[in-house]
Amino acid sequence: MIIKILLTIIFLIVMIGVGVYTRKQASSVDGFVLGGRAVGPWLTAFAFGTSYFSAVVFVGYAGQFGWKYGMSSTWIGIGNALIGSLLAWILLGRRTKLMTQHIESRTMPDFFGTRFADQGLRIVASVIAFVFLIPYTAGVYKGISTLFEMGFGIPYEYCVIIMAILTAVYVILGGYKATAMNDFIQGIIMLFGIVAVILAVLNAQGGLTAAVDKLAQLPADTDPAVNGGFASWFGPDPWGLLGVVILTSLGTMGLPQMVGKFYSITDESAIKRGTIISTIFAIVVAGGCYFLGGFGRLYGMPPVLPNGKLAFDSIVPSMLVTLPDVLIALVVLLVLSASMSTLASLVLTSSSTMTLDLIYRDKKSLPGEVEEGSIDDIVAEKIERRKVVVMRVLIMFFIAISLLIALNPPTFIAQLMGISWGALAGAFLAPFMLGLYWRGVTTVSVWACFIWGVGLTVINMLLGNPINPINCGAIAMVGGFPVVWLVSLLSPKMNRETVDKIFECYQ
Repeated sequence: MIIKILLTIIFLIVMIGVGVYTRKQASSVDGFVLGGRAVGPWLTAFAFGTSYFSAVVFVGYAGQFGWKYGMSSTWIGIGNALIGSLLAWILLGRRTKLMTQHIESRTMPDFFGTRFADQGLRIVASVIAFVFLIPYTAGVYKGISTLFEMGFGIPYEYCVIIMAILTAVYVILGGYKATAMNDFIQGIIMLFGIVAVILAVLNAQGGLTAAVDKLAQLPADTDPAVNGGFASWFGPDPWGLLGVVILTSLGTMGLPQMVGKFYSITDESAIKRGTIISTIFAIVVAGGCYFLGGFGRLYGMPPVLPNGKLAFDSIVPSMLVTLPDVLIALVVLLVLSASMSTLASLVLTSSSTMTLDLIYRDKKSLPGEVEEGSIDDIVAEKIERRKVVVMRVLIMFFIAISLLIALNPPTFIAQLMGISWGALAGAFLAPFMLGLYWRGVTTVSVWACFIWGVGLTVINMLLGNPINPINCGAIAMVGGFPVVWLVSLLSPKMNRETVDKIFECYQ
């Protein structure tokens, strides 16, 4: 126990120390939100990866989908690496960097408002982002606290509160630069941690071959007379597996906290290096998490919840509870690293979106600050500082709301994330990606996609989820593309001169 406590305390001190070290660079809006648009490839790639993979993946998704699909759940991690990382960087990296810098966009809602010349889009997008990032954040809290409870025996409620306070401290102090630097440190821990844990778990089962043989002998859920499905290439439910791959891979291209990483990277050469680094990171971490979860059935049935459903979130902790203290400490640090980086990215995205796109968009100065009809450098600096203060206040507000949800979680981690990703990526993915490439996207089509993504997710939720939230999220994302395309063909076009001016950045 002493080793676990000592390593955790050292880790947390380093995280807070980075926040203190970078606080001077967080005095302006660009510094606080984007790190001055001068973050290198290694920091950006690790920030992308650690924001992508959190306790939601390690505890929630790896446990639930490993149980459902066995070893074939590893395809989810491979999809995350090839689609969610490699393809995302190739399709969005350069174009996002150039266009957002050209139109002076700091957030995704800001992009929608400027790119499609409609400030209503900016406001609605900021509200959607703020509201639907909350369940995702709550899911992260739930995942990290479940594992912390296993490792230290600390009650779940205390774990959630401690994580919320620590995340708030270093994000409020250092903003995006502190988040990126901590992401790099946390990413290294994740890489070594996942490899060590996989080796330890397989060794406990007699090695890889023995573990696979044991898995192959387990009967299928639907037909106890059929064995081997959990050790097969595509598992017992290939179509269900495909839906999870789509949701968890394609979704990253429409999430504000993920796309925002491309705003801050230094230049095009850094994007090329970041693409390679991010993909390798995803293969190791995501592939490793789902591969590990695939052996969850070898550890017996998980507990049954009062509603009669299996407690999927307890599967991975049950696999790790028998490990030596040193390895449990490493697991705790692994999940701490994954979760705190994701939490930091989520709260920073939500606060900056609400501040820059809703609260402070049209406020220029206070009465009496402007003389002779112009804002001088001193007043401009005061305005920047006030915006940063508002963002810091909103960080605390956002964390408080998500904390309340985490203390009374309505469902499994995977479902919380499915609702969040489905609404956000369903609304944002198609208009954002097509808006970077196609001059013909219309303002009306963006409104239509917002209604489609959020509407489908909310209606499904209100009806008691007749479509599994994960499959519903995948449908919302993919369906957004024909919605934007068809509505763009039928609705009034944007001013040609305005659009041409926006696309000048690619010449």
